[in-house]
Amino acid sequence: MLKMISIVLLLTGSLFGLDWVKDLDTALTLAKKENKNVMVFVESEHCRWCKKMKGRTLSDENVEKKLKNFVILKVMRENDKEMKQLPAVRGVPTIFFMKENKEILEDIVGYFNVQDFMSYIGDVEKKVAQ
Repeated sequence: MLKMISIVLLLTGSLFGLDWVKDLDTALTLAKKENKNVMVFVESEHCRWCKKMKGRTLSDENVEKKLKNFVILKVMRENDKEMKQLPAVRGVPTIFFMKENKEILEDIVGYFNVQDFMSYIGDVEKKVAQ
């Protein structure tokens, strides 16, 4: 019985959740190939608001569904190589929505609840549709 529950949990975890890309170059290449935009989530190892954003907002089922339309990348602020490729970060968490050519569509700083974050995603979708 325990094996069965473990298998179900494993499969459920692979069906749901966000597929994070590891680096900006890969994200931009995938975005071009899949005709998507990129969402970059910049966090810091000890940032409690980053953890809350991931645990509460980015893990919300409706947010996850919306983010399937983006290539998503998680960057640690301590990763100098990746940070040099991004616009200036004023604080964490920071989220950049960008085109495959790195043109910024929207950037936000700080923790956002599900409703507010969904509003930002809607703004990005409107900009893309124009």
